Amino acid sequence: MSTRVGVLGGGQLARMLALAGYPLGLEFVFLCPVRDACAAPLGEHLCADFEDEAALRHLAAKVDRVTYEFESVPAGAVAYLDDKVPVYPPPQALATARDRLHEKSLFNELGIETAPFMAVDGLADLQRAVAKIGLPAILKTRTLGYDGKGQQRLHDAADLNAAWEGIHGAAAILEGFVPFEREVSIIAVRSLSGELAFYPLSENHHQAGILQLSTSLPDDPMQGLAEDYAQRLLEHLDYVGVLAIEFFQLGGRLLVNEMAPRVHNSGHWTIEGAETSQFENHLRAILGLPLGITALVGRPGMVNLIGGLPDIDAILRLPGAHLHLYGKTPRPGRKLGHVTVCTDDGGESLQRLLALTAGQGDETA
Repeated sequence: MSTRVGVLGGGQLARMLALAGYPLGLEFVFLCPVRDACAAPLGEHLCADFEDEAALRHLAAKVDRVTYEFESVPAGAVAYLDDKVPVYPPPQALATARDRLHEKSLFNELGIETAPFMAVDGLADLQRAVAKIGLPAILKTRTLGYDGKGQQRLHDAADLNAAWEGIHGAAAILEGFVPFEREVSIIAVRSLSGELAFYPLSENHHQAGILQLSTSLPDDPMQGLAEDYAQRLLEHLDYVGVLAIEFFQLGGRLLVNEMAPRVHNSGHWTIEGAETSQFENHLRAILGLPLGITALVGRPGMVNLIGGLPDIDAILRLPGAHLHLYGKTPRPGRKLGHVTVCTDDGGESLQRLLALTAGQGDETA
């Protein structure tokens, strides 16, 4: 009988998990309330709310393991499933990553640097936090923020009222602005047996809060520090699966921005650009299989296709290009796919790819 993996969510990450799992003989069941979920063709689709107890009971009865593709799954659903079937990454890691205050506090407890931050539960709290941390700063909701959502930038004292109104009174934190030199991330993985593996760092570039470009960084001087921070988190949380950690680099320091307890957009280049992709290693980890090698194949980079699609024929003519389309309807700010380039041509193909994808979503804006 095949091993079945349940996935909370049916988006592109769930889709890519299934694509990585089928060569291993795995089957998938997706719980997702979206009727046209892009992962649905790759397994059984339970089209129901995440808190639908009948659907959760059905999922638990059909699978050997449960994982998830995003942090905003309801805590009650995860707790219900964890009582009936192993859920990885562990619920403790999910609960920590869902709340920026808990997340940042844990980083500091483990000796991991962050920007200065304070909890904000009202306008008076915001005024006190600004007085202590200073400006510029960023006001962020504690939960449900991704791709730049739930964030307000503050440049001077006149911005406070509008910023507070902009997050609609949600529980928040204020973070000091970091004049970083670059943004990097690490994809780390820990198995049921405690085996660890790390991918080379990625350097990331965003537009309007959404990741546009990630490039792999072999032998980067910050690799050791990033691995050290990741290992502290993995072992403290008794973590199982892939963990992504985003950093701001400031001189010889890495300040952690956030962690994601799941496979991550900045690691999509690992599908063709590493001996074992982050998706396959996540599945290996949660099933207790040996982890795969994370060494680079060529010098990979990845560009997201956001809002609209470029000339597909031109993309496919690029040397070393690998196209991934998610089967989604175009709309502004939506990730419709990505392209990985794996060549040793000094970045020429990647630059050509960026030129081909420039302004890709303008027609849908």
